[in-house]
Amino acid sequence: MNLIGSNANMQFEDMNARDMRRPYKKYIQRIDEMERILRFLFDELSKIPGAEVTKNRVDDFLEHDHEMKLDVVETELKDLYTQFIGFKGNNTDLNEQRNAAIEEKYVMQTATMTMSMGGARGQARGAGADDDSFDFQASRSLLEEEGAPGRSVEMMFSNIAGVLPQAEQERFARTLFRATRGNTFTHFQQIPDPLNDPKTGKEVFKSVFVVYYQDNRLGSASSAMSDKIRKICSSFGVNTYRWPSNREDADRRRAFLTKTLEEKVRALDAYERFVRSEAAVMLEPARAEGNSLVEEWRLFCIKEKSIYASLNLFEGDITLRANCWYPASEEEHIRQTLIRQSNQQQTSAMLVSDRTSTKKNPPTYIRRNAFTEPFQELIDTYGVPSYGEANPALLTCVTFPFLFGIMYGDIGHGLMLFLAGIWMIFNAESLRYSAPGLFMGRYMITMMGFFAIYAGFLYNDFFSLGLNIFGSRWKFEGNHDDKMHFFQPDYDIKNNGGAGPYPFGIDPAWHGSTNELLFMNSLKMKVSVLFGVTQMTVGILLRFSNSVSTSNYTDFFCECVPMMMFMICFFGYMDFLIMYKWVTPMDNPPSIINSLICMAMGQPDKAPMFDGAIFLSQVLMIISMLTVPWMLIPKPLIIWMGQRNSGHGGQGGGHRALAADDEEGKLDEDEAHHDMGEIVIHQIIETIEYVLGTVSHTASYLRLWALSLAHQQLSLVFFQKTILAVLGLGFPLNAIALWFAYACWFGITCGILLGMDCLECFLHTLRLHWVEFQSKFYKAEGYSFTPYRHKTLLEPTAE
Repeated sequence: MNLIGSNANMQFEDMNARDMRRPYKKYIQRIDEMERILRFLFDELSKIPGAEVTKNRVDDFLEHDHEMKLDVVETELKDLYTQFIGFKGNNTDLNEQRNAAIEEKYVMQTATMTMSMGGARGQARGAGADDDSFDFQASRSLLEEEGAPGRSVEMMFSNIAGVLPQAEQERFARTLFRATRGNTFTHFQQIPDPLNDPKTGKEVFKSVFVVYYQDNRLGSASSAMSDKIRKICSSFGVNTYRWPSNREDADRRRAFLTKTLEEKVRALDAYERFVRSEAAVMLEPARAEGNSLVEEWRLFCIKEKSIYASLNLFEGDITLRANCWYPASEEEHIRQTLIRQSNQQQTSAMLVSDRTSTKKNPPTYIRRNAFTEPFQELIDTYGVPSYGEANPALLTCVTFPFLFGIMYGDIGHGLMLFLAGIWMIFNAESLRYSAPGLFMGRYMITMMGFFAIYAGFLYNDFFSLGLNIFGSRWKFEGNHDDKMHFFQPDYDIKNNGGAGPYPFGIDPAWHGSTNELLFMNSLKMKVSVLFGVTQMTVGILLRFSNSVSTSNYTDFFCECVPMMMFMICFFGYMDFLIMYKWVTPMDNPPSIINSLICMAMGQPDKAPMFDGAIFLSQVLMIISMLTVPWMLIPKPLIIWMGQRNSGHGGQGGGHRALAADDEEGKLDEDEAHHDMGEIVIHQIIETIEYVLGTVSHTASYLRLWALSLAHQQLSLVFFQKTILAVLGLGFPLNAIALWFAYACWFGITCGILLGMDCLECFLHTLRLHWVEFQSKFYKAEGYSFTPYRHKTLLEPTAE
């Protein structure tokens, strides 16, 4: 299985799907535990500053994966995990002890400050807030009575000290005030440095608190007030510490805590050194060009787990067997690989080919490369082609960027997009894992930019400006004093053998003319219809190929032929009229729309395009109308007659011969009629959808015109309102303003025309392929061939 995953393309079927027998489950459970340990180790490594795991070197790992054994890796991981858990537990205890020492040290420091001041003041405050707050004036002499020598009073002040988070300070004070009815005095002293919480790993700011309350020392060791305060402290989860009896006691305790803290810090430093040393071992590359050791372990676990998961698909105990799919062209390679491996080892494996037909639908295997992959992904998002079905991605590799270019056509913007694609191609390896979307689509973006440049030359549009490359074929007439300025053609418009028009694209004289928008609208609209009908016709041709490939001649003659005739007789004729009108000089050219309306309504065309156009349009319209019943009626009849002759009335009619009595025969006959009804209804829907859909789809291709016009007008407006607006200013104001105008124009161009408009054209192009083009032939009812390949399995995890 390891050899197959490295050197073959084989997709295994689950032979234990019914009984769910999984003999290698225990191995997968072991690897699951190893992966859990690896997740723990990766989490610990992420907490170490500067720790970087070397990854994404899958090819190098697959060349040396035989050097690793499951038992050895499992033992190393468990030992490392045991050490980490033990040291981490000790580290948690040490952190808690260090935090306790720091907290108690600040308590002693607060006690020393309080005793040196003789009482609680400055930051001393009465506990309470809102309506329960009160003003409490600390009496220095009152607090000093507790420590006065020889003084004997019945009621003395006692206190409880501790540390709590600053976030809980106000709530703690308010709770004390309400619970003790204002008979306590709380002093808070903030700890300036945050403490690291060993449980969460987050830094927490804390404060020292001292609660003063009256207590009877002659009584018991604890009082009701003391118990109440301690219960509140316990409910808040705060740490309480002993308050020193005098300043000397506080100083002695502080010195002891300082020494203890130094010991804890040394112990924690030792743990950090251990973690860093172990991390260095795990982060060190296994080879000069290999991954880090911990990454090698992770990839090894994924690969081993996939091997045992594949073995679970086989049936048998000693001799394992499984059905599989593989490319027919690779059969001999797979067979020789297995024979060679069997000769090297004591085990044996063989490939037994099954040349007979199978009832199962084979998976669809489509070879890909860096160029075709993004286009194939677009097609697979819609649906995977069935086995032997025409794959739209073959033509989409060209038609997708071409239709995008028709929408986006601009030399300048297309050049910027093209250069961005070229940069992605040259920096592909750096984008492979940092920006996988750009890495996959780098050739698509380059092609989109290229065809945008091509369409830009067709439109003669460079950032909304025209380029006079070949010299205009229009001459200017009129002078500046006239109110009207116009151009006259300076070429042979009658095709009498004189000078021709502008050699390629639109003549630059059209840019800025008063009728530019009218002319460009007409041109781009007709170009959109031409390309749309052409692409839909190609879709019907692919439908022909599918019917021939599956030997379905009923679809060939009863669907494909009438569909093609309907498309050619009406929409093909419309395209012919467009091109005929372009190349034929006419003094008063008729309207194509009027001719088509007369054709569809059966009315005489008063302004025919050419001699015989009325008769031709009538014949083509009759053929178009006859194709509708041709698509609707014959196919259901042929299917019904075929079922009747074979003695089957559909899926349920297949049991007719096994019927034991007339009642069962009647039930099967009813089921046959039900199946026939479904076939008729389905054919009606198919016919209506094609006839009406062809009309709507042709109109849908007008989005090529709409998007192109919107792009050109947006570009023109942005140029006029930024750069062109400041050029009319006087010097030197125009020179200064031009810098800001250019920055504004460039920002808008990148943000809107290279960002939003590029995405909009992409989405509309995608819709034209998914709906208008693929609906003519593409069923997309297949499923992908997913061979067991280690590289395919490991590469996504390298991100």
